[in-house]
Amino acid sequence: MISEISWTSLWTTLSILDAVLVALAIVSILRRRREPRAMLVWILALLLLPFIGLILFVVMGDPRIARTQRRRYRQRQKLEGSLKQHIQNLKQQHGHPISRAGLAENTTDLMTIAARISRTNPTISNSVSIYHEDEQNFQAILAAIEQAKHHVHLEYYIFQPDETGKTLRDLLVRKANEGIRVRVLVDYIGTWNWPRSFRRSFVDGGVEVAFFLPVVPWRGRWRVNMRNHRKILVVDGLIGFTGSQNIGDEYRGRLAKYGPWRDTHMRLVGPAVHQLQEIFIEDWHYTTGEDVSGDEYFPNPTQEGDQIVQVVASGPDSTTHLMHHLFLSAVSGARKSVTVLTPYFAPDTTMILALQSAAYRGVRVQLLIPTPSNHWMILWSGRSFYEELSQAGVEVYEYDHALLHSKVVVVDDSWAMVGSANMDQRSFHINFEVTTILYNELLAKDLQDDFEALLTRARRITYDSLRQWSFRESLLLGIARLAAPLL
Repeated sequence: MISEISWTSLWTTLSILDAVLVALAIVSILRRRREPRAMLVWILALLLLPFIGLILFVVMGDPRIARTQRRRYRQRQKLEGSLKQHIQNLKQQHGHPISRAGLAENTTDLMTIAARISRTNPTISNSVSIYHEDEQNFQAILAAIEQAKHHVHLEYYIFQPDETGKTLRDLLVRKANEGIRVRVLVDYIGTWNWPRSFRRSFVDGGVEVAFFLPVVPWRGRWRVNMRNHRKILVVDGLIGFTGSQNIGDEYRGRLAKYGPWRDTHMRLVGPAVHQLQEIFIEDWHYTTGEDVSGDEYFPNPTQEGDQIVQVVASGPDSTTHLMHHLFLSAVSGARKSVTVLTPYFAPDTTMILALQSAAYRGVRVQLLIPTPSNHWMILWSGRSFYEELSQAGVEVYEYDHALLHSKVVVVDDSWAMVGSANMDQRSFHINFEVTTILYNELLAKDLQDDFEALLTRARRITYDSLRQWSFRESLLLGIARLAAPLL
């Protein structure tokens, strides 16, 4: 009897506590005034999932975004003095004014928008090599690091402690032993599986390692959101790599679990490398407090090409949702065609309307998504939008032969975007991303040709086929659609 009373009393106490905390969480959601659907989903989860909804909100909610914005701003201000001269020199020598003769009107419009909402300008005299094959890219990365004379800066979301990761680690340790300054910045969640011995091998080898936004509950750091999804390598301030490929066996198609894997990555030489360097230095300073913005990290850039390139960083540290703006501007400004290759497709209503509107205007809109996926909920969330997109004339394709991890947008065969950002809410609002805008028809054609080659092996999703979902599949589509604002 006493035991029953004790359990009843405990349950009552916990229920009251849950109700109070849920009320506080709902107040927090209402005061932040974010995307309405996301707000509603969180409120429903809190009300309909006692305790579980609260735990999910504590772990995955984003009430600390404003705090992150303030902290990033303060950290950036500390670097402002040392970085200002480098940025000014880059702008004067390799930025605006850029001759816009021969550029399409919508291309110059995007150039203006991107410059206004980011802190970077387009740069000239760049050389860009695009890699569609992961092994080729990985070997190019190893070759660039092998040639390092002063420093190597790496920033990755995932750096697996497997054969691929160990190969890169061994090279970095060797370069550090040769006197090269090597810094590795990895995301804490993306490298959660690092054994202590793997981390220790970097430190013992002279490599400086830092973890972005570590989750340490006993110190009040329990957020799994706001992850650093960027992929950046800078060698000697002269050569840069960026795109969608992480470090690991699966990203070279070596794991049977995922099968063939495909990314789009780039090697940059020229002034745009300084923009990658600036992003790394800010992220390193934010994580470690160390200022590495000295002149030696910004040598006079090599001018080997004639491409106009702009590297932009986006993330929750800015009140301007840069990637959302860029995607919308790209689709809205298209005149002939828009091709989108993304592994994770969970757009909001605004993005769906933009794609539909472009198709209604007569723009050929093509969307390619891989069927193999390491996040099945996002796959089904994207599928829940197929019917309305197809009705508007958007061509939707699924690719069965590999996990396409590339994040590519090509507009009018005249310019393109390649980077780490997916077409989902996390990339638009929550994660730290880096995107490279290529204002060059030859580079855009390279990406478009690769897209069309993939389409030859892809399945066109027709409107009729979308009417044949089973009861279980239609239910799954509805659940995934409901979760879209949180994916």
